[in-house]
Amino acid sequence: MIERLFEGFEGKLNSSKWAKLTKSSQDTALRDIEDLVAKGILVKDPAGGRSTTYSLVDGDA
Repeated sequence: MIERLFEGFEGKLNSSKWAKLTKSSQDTALRDIEDLVAKGILVKDPAGGRSTTYSLVDGDA
């Protein structure tokens, strides 16, 4: 999944898309995403709540 993100994922990443793409439950998808946020690979986008999306951390910053 990380490789797919680096190769140019289309649209916004959210837990529902993650669950669908990885064929996992919504809870597992959220745990996976939160783990990647904690490791500094993903960052939570400004909008929150039901519209929470995630992006790859910009390595150029």
